[in-house]
Amino acid sequence: MNNEEKLCQIRDLQHAIALFETNFEKAHGICLNDGMTLCSLQKAEKLSSGELSAMLGLSHSNMSKVLKSVEKKGYVKRDIGDNDKRQMFFMLTDTGRQLLADIKNSNHQMPEPLGSIIK
Repeated sequence: MNNEEKLCQIRDLQHAIALFETNFEKAHGICLNDGMTLCSLQKAEKLSSGELSAMLGLSHSNMSKVLKSVEKKGYVKRDIGDNDKRQMFFMLTDTGRQLLADIKNSNHQMPEPLGSIIK
């Protein structure tokens, strides 16, 4: 496969992701970065902003915006570090856990070519 074909496949994937995100946001009221943040927090008791930004591949500035968004919606709460009071950790609220359960039980169609990759 040549570079032009690869570029066109990436374009198709990016379009499919954008379409999925639009439908996801309409159904659940959160964007993919919000959802991926909640998913990441579900797998850990609590995480720092730095840990989350590394997991999601977001800049610290973008991660801060995402955390403000999910915190404002009541899906995440912050906790001050035990050893270092300057350290902030984030964890899911019961409302955040309920949203993830709703997402898990929903049936989202995966646009192609994502449907071939993500089952």
